[in-house]
Amino acid sequence: MLALTELGYSVSVPFGENTRYDLIVESDGRLERAQMQTGRLRNGVILFRTSSTYAHHPNPKYRQRHYRGQIDSFAMYCPQTSGVYLIPVERLPADTASLMVSAPRNGQQKLIRSASDYEIAAVSVQAAEAL
Repeated sequence: MLALTELGYSVSVPFGENTRYDLIVESDGRLERAQMQTGRLRNGVILFRTSSTYAHHPNPKYRQRHYRGQIDSFAMYCPQTSGVYLIPVERLPADTASLMVSAPRNGQQKLIRSASDYEIAAVSVQAAEAL
């Protein structure tokens, strides 16, 4: 939220629970629904979930639900890179997505989602001293 606000976006949070999006982001009079995620860096790739898991419910109707048609983008933060990424949902698979941080060792360039294409900010987090 901080990164989006610092970039000049207006950010709103939905009232109540059980919405499929975490934020409303306004840019140039256009409203977008965004789902926040945390990514994890593994072997030069940031991985993050693009679906909800319902397996913990006693009688789940669905084990997983993707977000297509219910959000416009993912706002993802990766602590290991300090990067904040805004990725349109239609560019991602419906379960787990990845963004390449470093170039693939085999030189592949097609079908690669580069983290730098979606990075909108870098956020530095520092713990305050204990009292």
